[in-house]
Amino acid sequence: MPSPLDTPIERFRLKLVEQVRNTFNDNASKQKPVPPSDDALFEKDTPIRMVHADIVGMMTGGIRALLLQMLHPHALQGVLDHSNFREDMHGRLQRTARFIAVTTFGHRDEAMKAIDRVNRIHAKVGGTLPDGSRYEATNPRTLAWVHVTEAQSFLAGYLRHVRPDMPSAEQDEYYRQIAVIARALGVDPVPETRREAEALFRELRTDLRPSPQAREIAQLVLNQRPKNTPPALQTMLGAEAVTMLPPFARSMLNLQRPVLTALPARAATWGMGRTLRWAFRQN
Repeated sequence: MPSPLDTPIERFRLKLVEQVRNTFNDNASKQKPVPPSDDALFEKDTPIRMVHADIVGMMTGGIRALLLQMLHPHALQGVLDHSNFREDMHGRLQRTARFIAVTTFGHRDEAMKAIDRVNRIHAKVGGTLPDGSRYEATNPRTLAWVHVTEAQSFLAGYLRHVRPDMPSAEQDEYYRQIAVIARALGVDPVPETRREAEALFRELRTDLRPSPQAREIAQLVLNQRPKNTPPALQTMLGAEAVTMLPPFARSMLNLQRPVLTALPARAATWGMGRTLRWAFRQN
């Protein structure tokens, strides 16, 4: 009789886990997944750890956040001047995913080290906008836009794909928790409830500008797929992310809300989410 650990279903589960981990970790440097710590910044089974543990919600939410961030002239120029996104979009996304994993699940000392590294990088990022004015990556208002779009987008992905009935109190707790990381990164102001996040989003929206460069990055984000990633997967995740964007952002980025692919993409992401939660034993 085969061992429960040596059955076709278990081998499939382990292979799926390995493939996902290879996508999010830098194999060239032999990077390993972040082990969850009992001494993390956030306790187990709290909203931030539940939201950030869901792969599909984070992937679709992450794409949504990046598309919104590129509409901010300062955030956009920082990427254009100080990033090799055209050659290494996957590497950039890997580093972002790693930061989120370390600060959410890793030991609090490792989390603070990761935050310090980002702050040191931001301190060196600055330059001149096309209109001749200066920008700095440490600008609290620019950081506030980056933060609020990420927090809203990650939560939106979780609500859409995992738990649409998540109580408002737990959503507010998510914002209070992720605010801990935001403040350590120099963000100001920092929303602590869903209502505050929505108000800040409306306020900062006035800073946004459409541009050919933002539209170029949007196309790269949506169409440049990591090595060995099935094209259908990239299409599905991109369609969901675009669907989740507010209409004004789609208009500024010249993106159309998916119509023919909307329902298939929603069904596919729902199915993939269930499969991945089973593989990682999150059900």
